[in-house]
Amino acid sequence: MAKKRKHIETQPSVPLKKDESSTQRPKRTLLGWKDKVEEKEKDSPIFKNREKVLVTCSRRIKYRYRHLMLNLVSLLPHCKKDNKVESKESKGATLNELVELKNCSSCLFFECRKQKDLYLWMAKSPNGPSVKFLVNAVHTMEELKLTGNNLKGSRPILTFSTNFDKDPHWKLLKEIITQIFGIPKDHRKAKPYHDHVFVFSIVDDHIWFRNYQISVPHNETDKVDRGGLDKMTLVEVGPRFCLNPIKIFGGSFGGPTLYENPLYISPNQIRALEKRKKAGKYAKKIKAKTRRKMHEQSNPLEPDEFADMWKE
Repeated sequence: MAKKRKHIETQPSVPLKKDESSTQRPKRTLLGWKDKVEEKEKDSPIFKNREKVLVTCSRRIKYRYRHLMLNLVSLLPHCKKDNKVESKESKGATLNELVELKNCSSCLFFECRKQKDLYLWMAKSPNGPSVKFLVNAVHTMEELKLTGNNLKGSRPILTFSTNFDKDPHWKLLKEIITQIFGIPKDHRKAKPYHDHVFVFSIVDDHIWFRNYQISVPHNETDKVDRGGLDKMTLVEVGPRFCLNPIKIFGGSFGGPTLYENPLYISPNQIRALEKRKKAGKYAKKIKAKTRRKMHEQSNPLEPDEFADMWKE
């Protein structure tokens, strides 16, 4: 028979004291260790750009201007497209609400009037500032059919002419453009490398926009070394447009006027002058006709001596 084991009296379990100096094990989540992630977010000195741009347009916009807006949407992966907005006096309040609902910090609003004139609003919401431009010399990607091509979602290199550092209003415009057109580094839709360039240059107090692809030779024997920019070339991609600044406001879509362009002439005034010139040509013709009649009446022709002979 098997022998019975001796019964050992169990001693009462004494709870172990936890060392205050020992660190507790962090809680684990689906994304990793919770405490470690929080510490990294708190201690990280890197600035994270959370810029988001709302892109929208007004109703009854022309197809050409709508294609320009869609080209910019394809170039800016950090933007959000929204439905059309009625271009009335209260458009500023509605646009600010849309920007807040979409969790954006900036807005590009394409406003078309009389199906002829295109105005572009660049605004920082909700505190401003905002700029109103008249858009001229519009050429979309579909019209140009250029040979350049860049990857969708890649980050651009922003280049500005030296004129932007002369006057304070140009410096302000440069800062607004860099914040709106500069794609954040760690954005989920953006690619982590650069393959095209946005060029902003000032000529005749107008801002001219161009988009170029950085083309590099891909042959293994002809690799480009670091700093070898001589072998790189720029090929234009598009689109093209020209911005004529009208006013800079202190708030978002309104507020106190910080700058007003003294050289700006509205397209309505230009069309009115052209009509007056055409009307002036017609008036000159009428004046010449009446002057000719008055001259004929004051200087009658002498009667022809041979007229009676011909009648007989």
